[in-house]
Amino acid sequence: MTQDTINQEAAVRARWEGAFVTKPSDKQKFYLTVAYPYPSGAMHVGHGRTYIVPDVIARFWRMRGREVLYPMAFHVTGAPVVGISKRIARKDEKAIKLYRDLYRVPQDVLDSFTDPLNIVNHFANEYERVMKQAGLSIDWTRRFTTVEPTYSKFIEWQWKHLNEAGHVVKGAHPVRYCPQDDNPVGDHDLLEGDKAEIQKFTLILFKYGDITIPCATLRPETIYGVTNLWVNPDVEYVRAAVDGKEWILSREAMIKLGLQDHEVKELGVIRGSELVDKTVTHPFCGEIPILPAVFVDPDMATGLVMSVPAHAPYDYIALRDLQQKGKYTSIKPVGLIKVDGFGEFPAVEAVEKADIINQDDPNLEALTQEVYSAEHSTGKMYEQYGGKPVKFARDEIGQLLTDKHGSFVMYEFDTRPVVCRCGSRVYVKVLHDQWFLEYSDPAWKKQVYDQLANMELVPSEVRIEFDRTVGWLKDWACSRRVGLGTKMPWDPEWLIEPLSDSTIYMAYYTIAARIKKMNPAILTPEVFDYIFLGKESPDLPERAELDAMRKEFLFWYPYDFRFSAKDLISNHLTFQIFHHCSIFPKNLLPHGMVVFGMGLLNGAKMSSSKGNVYLLEDAINDFGADTVRMFLIGSGEPWQDFDWRNELVASTRKQIERFASTIREANTAGGSPASIDRWIISRVQEHIREVTRAMENFQTRQALQEAFFGLESDLKWYRRRLGGGLTGGKETLHEISSTWVRLLAPIIPFTAEGLWKEMGHDELISFASWPEADETKIDISAEIGEDLLARTVEDIESLLRIIKMKPQQVTICVSPEWKWEIFTMIASAPDKKNVMREIMQQESVRARGKEAADAVKNCTTHYHRLSSELVDQIVESRPDELAVFIAAQKFLENEFNLKFTMVAAENCSHEKAGNALPYKPAIIIE
Repeated sequence: MTQDTINQEAAVRARWEGAFVTKPSDKQKFYLTVAYPYPSGAMHVGHGRTYIVPDVIARFWRMRGREVLYPMAFHVTGAPVVGISKRIARKDEKAIKLYRDLYRVPQDVLDSFTDPLNIVNHFANEYERVMKQAGLSIDWTRRFTTVEPTYSKFIEWQWKHLNEAGHVVKGAHPVRYCPQDDNPVGDHDLLEGDKAEIQKFTLILFKYGDITIPCATLRPETIYGVTNLWVNPDVEYVRAAVDGKEWILSREAMIKLGLQDHEVKELGVIRGSELVDKTVTHPFCGEIPILPAVFVDPDMATGLVMSVPAHAPYDYIALRDLQQKGKYTSIKPVGLIKVDGFGEFPAVEAVEKADIINQDDPNLEALTQEVYSAEHSTGKMYEQYGGKPVKFARDEIGQLLTDKHGSFVMYEFDTRPVVCRCGSRVYVKVLHDQWFLEYSDPAWKKQVYDQLANMELVPSEVRIEFDRTVGWLKDWACSRRVGLGTKMPWDPEWLIEPLSDSTIYMAYYTIAARIKKMNPAILTPEVFDYIFLGKESPDLPERAELDAMRKEFLFWYPYDFRFSAKDLISNHLTFQIFHHCSIFPKNLLPHGMVVFGMGLLNGAKMSSSKGNVYLLEDAINDFGADTVRMFLIGSGEPWQDFDWRNELVASTRKQIERFASTIREANTAGGSPASIDRWIISRVQEHIREVTRAMENFQTRQALQEAFFGLESDLKWYRRRLGGGLTGGKETLHEISSTWVRLLAPIIPFTAEGLWKEMGHDELISFASWPEADETKIDISAEIGEDLLARTVEDIESLLRIIKMKPQQVTICVSPEWKWEIFTMIASAPDKKNVMREIMQQESVRARGKEAADAVKNCTTHYHRLSSELVDQIVESRPDELAVFIAAQKFLENEFNLKFTMVAAENCSHEKAGNALPYKPAIIIE
């Protein structure tokens, strides 16, 4: 970034200071919010996009005359920052390197990070500084952190209502658990594995003499087809007393069961190799051998696996590998399930058909899912095994195994590793006396379904994901023992966890600037009942201030749109709908949500913990704030993933410089009006209309394409048409400049503010009026004429590139009237498939014989190559083609340095004249 850019951005930021503080007015409001950040590290360009896209929308609506609120706060509750603090306190090398080298925290500040509050305070201030550097038009008077006493009072009020509504219950549930912090952990508490879900396995107990060998399965109905067990011969297993009975299982499994309501005690060890070729029994499958398999993961469930080769591709491959070596050849698959499209042994058939070579084949996982899905959706147990559909047999057989044969549930993650931010491994633990939000409540779910049906979700495809999340969402562990945050009002030994205290803070924003001045001690539940619900109570304190807060809340609420990443659909974005539905009346429920895609850096997912990030401040310092903004907006629509690549960002800087240069040149223009001015002014109206439509639909990339590249392309043609060094009409270029700068102001506000001031405006362009399309300036005839000319110029250029002769002159032959009649009939025909037959039945056409048949065929082909919108315009405002080309004769001759002749095709004797079609003249080069 040049020094001029640095100075310009600093000057603009100084002019913006305090400009975006907003309050209720007689204007229509637009209130947008974004998921507030957790300030435990520096912002990267992925964060930049998260906050810049909403800023573009905020700036657009502000210029449309709305009273816009775009607030920001900082989410600091929970254990993540405590875990980070502990890692730094114990001199964790990885943590120190991340904060010292990547985030460039000064050593004296880093030394203070042993106090978690110092971490969040430091990075909250850094976030605000960098957000201002990026040009975000935020009302900073509403800033707060989620550990401030006034905010905690607000959370206590919220949870009082949730509890009174019966949505908070106490019970025993499996949760993600950090043993080092002795605390349940949520998505934001995790360094790795934030997408890990808890799965419910059935433990099937095989007898090895008096010893139990457990195997975990998600498919208990396949117990009848077990042919063997798999054991890893290289693993040291443990003999353990589990609930008083001796078991053999992996050491990892022993630890896991100890966290799930089982008494476990290690008795000794046994090598996996010692179990190979031993036999176990189970009433449902009889006596079976234990076979060796190095693929068995001791950290997956119990560390031993039951094998069902007829229905599990991995099991079949492993057995086949051994049998190809001449071992265990007597073991045969046992079919249990009849599946549409498969034979007796679905897994065997699928593997052989797909030519799977071995267990390392990358297609094996997808093939396994295909077989499992087919068996679950269409599979039916054979009659000797009950004859029921798999989807029902699974639960029934699982229950039978539990009731009669000692089976029970074991919980396990679907992906690993799962690691807490403190660095400790996370396990599944069954917690007792834990508080849960009862998201499983059908009545509460129905409220949320009904509200989602009334909300505007962008893009519309995410509606399915929201509905799916509401459907599967179960009770959520909402309390913690360790971390920062608000205590449960009725059980202060527990803290409210981070995803549960960040669901209705959008309402708190509306009063944040005022409430921070009040004494937290007077903020009783009755105070918030009045502010947010209008409930009167006697002796409310500071009534005038409360009235002002209620007025402000009612002005802003409900929020219009919330912006957040798609990975939060499964938690925060859905949770907040549950909480709003429980607390607020219908007229104050959220209006809409915009869901973001993910950020990539050079093709890989951005991750601060893995060091794959590019800091937003570095990007701004390297390229300039507007360049960063324009690249992020242009890299995809908000809901699409984007990929940051420095080599592409540099070209964006050049585009902005080209734009600014064009505007400055236009501002000094002193030319006279030209006939082409009608066309460019008309085109500008179309750009205004399209940019506005795109912005209203949150299509920020499309808005940029139209506002920058679309208008730039038209200006390029405009100047080309003027020719002879002419710069264009003064009034025309001034009008275009004023419009163009305003259209791009939401995206590149620093550049726009500077240009706007150079154009003689004292007020900020951030508050200037958004351009409106003037219907009286739209000239369809002029646009069609120029489009026809531009297409013809392109055709001439293509022909000149391929001909070998040195041309002397060009003749343009325009279509005869009778072909226009054919083209019009094709365009207006309701049945385009049979249009040729219908046209050829007309006497006036049929009389022309083969010439007419060829013309109908060629006109039909030509029609399909044009957009439907253009065809409608051509038919409605048919251009006088000959007049268009005669008027442009001088331009064409200067452009190609050739003599041009314009003629109607029927007046030209050249054989190629017959090729002329409507809107596609014949071009004869001689």
